[in-house]
Amino acid sequence: MRCFTVLGPSNSGKTTLVEALSSLDSKPVRSDMTEFFGVSEFTYLDEPWAAFDVAGGAEYLGYAGEALAASDAAILCVPPEPEAAVLCAPYLRLIEESGTPCILFINRMDATDNRVRDIVAGLQAYANHTIILRQVPIRKDGEVVGTVDLISERAWEFQPGQPSNLIEIPDGVREREQEARAELLEHLSDFDDHLLEELIEDKAPPRDEVYDVATTVLRENDDIPAFLGSASGRNGITRLMKSLRHEAPSVDKTLERLGTNAVAAGVFATYRKHMGKAVLLRALSGSVSTNAPLGGANVGNLSGLDAKQPIEAVEAGFIGIAVKSDHLNAGSYFTADEPEEMDAWARGHPPSFASLVTPVHEKDDARLSTALARVAEIDPGLTVEQDEVSGHAMVRCQGPMHLRRIQGLLEDDFGVATQAEEVAARYRESISKSVEHHYRHRKQSGGAGQFADVSMKIGPQVRGGGFSFDEVVKGGAVPRNYIPSVEAGAKDAMVQGPLGFPVIDVSVTLLDGKSHSVDSSDFAFRTAGKACVKEALNDASPVLLQPIDRVDIHVPSVFSGAIVTLVSSLKGQVLGFDPNPDAKGWDIFHALLPDSSLSELSRALGGAAQGTAWYEAAFDHYQELHGKEASRISQEAKEAATAG
Repeated sequence: MRCFTVLGPSNSGKTTLVEALSSLDSKPVRSDMTEFFGVSEFTYLDEPWAAFDVAGGAEYLGYAGEALAASDAAILCVPPEPEAAVLCAPYLRLIEESGTPCILFINRMDATDNRVRDIVAGLQAYANHTIILRQVPIRKDGEVVGTVDLISERAWEFQPGQPSNLIEIPDGVREREQEARAELLEHLSDFDDHLLEELIEDKAPPRDEVYDVATTVLRENDDIPAFLGSASGRNGITRLMKSLRHEAPSVDKTLERLGTNAVAAGVFATYRKHMGKAVLLRALSGSVSTNAPLGGANVGNLSGLDAKQPIEAVEAGFIGIAVKSDHLNAGSYFTADEPEEMDAWARGHPPSFASLVTPVHEKDDARLSTALARVAEIDPGLTVEQDEVSGHAMVRCQGPMHLRRIQGLLEDDFGVATQAEEVAARYRESISKSVEHHYRHRKQSGGAGQFADVSMKIGPQVRGGGFSFDEVVKGGAVPRNYIPSVEAGAKDAMVQGPLGFPVIDVSVTLLDGKSHSVDSSDFAFRTAGKACVKEALNDASPVLLQPIDRVDIHVPSVFSGAIVTLVSSLKGQVLGFDPNPDAKGWDIFHALLPDSSLSELSRALGGAAQGTAWYEAAFDHYQELHGKEASRISQEAKEAATAG
């Protein structure tokens, strides 16, 4: 069996294309693992095939990567408009990063008057590989009514809903066909010396030889051939499937490309009611059998795509579903003894949209933790951690739409209703001047009392200097054994300053003090140290600090100008941008942004770059914040602390 993945932007016709290909010569077996990932098994000319159908959208790129990691080839289904090329850019980038041989299918050619050359030129702007036409259109009254195959030099006329008719090449198309065929042969001759010699000697190469070279070029991933047609009209589908049949590599070649000796790959995982975890596997270098070791433990039950008919084994190259095998996950290759994580490209974009997720009903708190852990196992675009401030679960995902889907999954499959809120920016505070302060702690409540007297100086440190403590006490005014307690008290005071936030970048010096031979204790000096510093902070001109993140935005170059405007609107600082050395047509846009703006950045990027851009953020530094905004933030923090 050979497997291929169909990718493309939303509404490009991917599912319709899979349906058309899989029903050419047989009745397919279709399994929609979820609403965004489907698998079809079918035969074509007595050969077994499987097609992975992944929904368009940035949040699904991780699933697309996992599918490509188990595929022999990819089909990129693209709309017939030049301006839609940028929407295909993320998929071209992923395909090229994976090294998967790719065929490009320009869909809906029967419903456009756009020039094919313009469409290909738009796509070429984002492809490191050369996109080479394998067909040219036949037009009548401005509409595409058929195609000419550039290798066989046969012409086909579209018949809506039926196989195309073989016709003579129209006179008005012959000149264009000869020109495009010459370009194709010249391109293929770069990869075959014999073909090059024939062209130099002005000999017409045999058709079979040209097909053989084209097959080798695709299997070696040396170019991207482009075909034309209409999935809904069933036009150009047979030619596309024949190209896959002759030119897509076998699973042995795929193993060589992946650089692994794994027995199987985890393509997709989901949870199904009454069945538990289901993992779609593709056997790679050997068969996977029920109860046999895989990934460090024995495989549970195996079934076909319908998940109803048990099977004993999945043979090399074929696919099957493993159930009751919780140790298996998608996104991994498996030997008998252990899992092997797939390369970074297979996992999609690093999740950057952070949100706190809490249960609607407190009784579901423990169940939520378990459910989130299970969802994270099957979702390559999700990570789960604990918020250091609130203690609640914090999820990082691909964006607001992805978050809503996760919440729906938690409620529908695990019965846990949740609510989400933004993660508060990690504000801090510091001081802007040095002060000295004296504090005496005295308490008498019968028996031994509490006494500690300290004089301390606090001052600002350079940003990033952290907390420091020193003492210059003379004459044993504060016994040495109590000085660590004073330091501990000073650190306690840093937990929450006068503005309501943790205090950073402050130096504390113990100048002097007094003790009592009976009433002094570690507790008394710790209490005095904390109170002294807290009172001193109020007099040291406290300032609010907002976290500033360094943000790298990966964006198609045509949208870089819009990102400048977006960053400015979010009170960020543009640092510049560099062409991405590994992705043609992409820039890496560098900026500094307030941490509080990241949620809005996630939402706004979708509109500014039509859903193609994504970002990575890391803390860079703290910056002072003044005025009404600082007062508002401080007041809200104090109110929240009081309410808590």
